Amino acid sequence: MNPALLLSFCDWMRQQRGTCDATLYGYSIPIRDLLNRLGEDPNTYDAQNLRQFIVDTNQRCGWASAKKCTTAVRMFLRYLIADRKCTAGLEGAIPVLAHWRLSSLPRYLQSDEVEQVIASCDPTTPVGKRNRAILLVLARLGFRAGDIVQLRLGDVDWKEASISVSGKDRRQTLMPLTQEVGDAIASYIRDGRPQTDVNAIFIRSRAPFRALANHCAVSMIAAQAMHRAGVVCPSRGAAHVLRHSVASSMLRHGASLQEIAGGLRHRSTATTEIYAKVDVAALRQIAQPWPEAKSC
Repeated sequence: MNPALLLSFCDWMRQQRGTCDATLYGYSIPIRDLLNRLGEDPNTYDAQNLRQFIVDTNQRCGWASAKKCTTAVRMFLRYLIADRKCTAGLEGAIPVLAHWRLSSLPRYLQSDEVEQVIASCDPTTPVGKRNRAILLVLARLGFRAGDIVQLRLGDVDWKEASISVSGKDRRQTLMPLTQEVGDAIASYIRDGRPQTDVNAIFIRSRAPFRALANHCAVSMIAAQAMHRAGVVCPSRGAAHVLRHSVASSMLRHGASLQEIAGGLRHRSTATTEIYAKVDVAALRQIAQPWPEAKSC
């Protein structure tokens, strides 16, 4: 049952800001937690207990959820202030969570780990042929999991040794098809792919024989291969870890950020800048020594 104060807030948001019910539902979750913790009397709210509520929420959930919490609570306080239920300016007590662009590090596998993952597939079975071909496309060409799902038989030009892929923006890009990857795809189509009228390259291994459902299915194939190989996946999204591994390997072999951006089909090199942080050898050359300490 929703508290009366929360219901009043939702009515105010609909009338004053035209907020939709889906957004209000998202707001109601942290606000209900706030009311359960601090009570339904806004006169008892102060900067200290509000800030502590945000800090505790941030510690038990991810940044995205914590960011939604701060937005909801800040908006709730603005309603209380407008309705003269609490002190003006109290919304300033809600801290802005520290999170900035490219703040994280890309998670990737070392080259020998990538080879172990690919080798974990049994190339003598239909499923093994399919999974090996998928892993090679991910680990050699840097495709996204969604790219794998969208691949069609007509996207491969065998004579020109190229493969056409449409990324997140549906913009067609022609990528070179290496001998290794081409052989793996050809072997799967010839000896492992089920007989079906579906035009997708990669098909489910069990009936009904249709295209893989979504990017999660591809990521699960990669995660299972890592498990078989005894390789620990450093983050969620095993398929994207292989994509990061491609970029990191290119960087170690001297590729520029522009070349990596082209290989990963980034529309802007600004997206590729995050990989500069994993080039430890180059960073050592430009790192300034800390006062009274040796340089790294």
